[in-house]
Amino acid sequence: MIIKAIVFDADGVVINSPDYFSVQYQKEFGVSNDMMLPFFKGKFQDCLVGKADLKEELKPFLSGWKWAGTVEEFLGYWFKVEHHIDERVVREIERLKSMGIRCYLGTKQEKYRTEYMRNRMGFEEIFDHIYSSAEVGYKKPDKKFFEFISADIKNKDNIDPEEIMFWDDEKSNVAVSKELGWQGYFYGNYDDFNKIVSQI
Repeated sequence: MIIKAIVFDADGVVINSPDYFSVQYQKEFGVSNDMMLPFFKGKFQDCLVGKADLKEELKPFLSGWKWAGTVEEFLGYWFKVEHHIDERVVREIERLKSMGIRCYLGTKQEKYRTEYMRNRMGFEEIFDHIYSSAEVGYKKPDKKFFEFISADIKNKDNIDPEEIMFWDDEKSNVAVSKELGWQGYFYGNYDDFNKIVSQI
């Protein structure tokens, strides 16, 4: 296979947290899923595509979630809970980059966690470019998210869609990537991923 670029999903591929933030928070603070779900199904979706500011949207919810600190402290707690980088995947990315393969992050994130990934998680150094839904304006599995990345990679690096490999732990995202000609793969676990990537 001819691969010139690989796009990696963040959560579930490069990041492998034991639990979603909301699950751990509910256990620690005794808050029900019913209390948190309306925010994540509602206003948070606008934050993911850059149409709303997470700090502003969170404010009305925090007291009901039993949080006594500031919004900034809440985000600090949230991002720390999900700060679990799979170093095995990172080492593979480093190997691929040493071979001249471009490695990108394609992730569904709001702007504050995107910046946390860039700076605190070191993704600015790990990846050649980070494509965040908050900056792209569309989120997976919207086809426009993938079309934006395809066009940008073609423009910057002269790489065609069929030369792009994609790894994601959501099958719906993989399916859309394939519609654009990408070589999409479902990420189930590291060993299966490594068997395929090691052949490059």
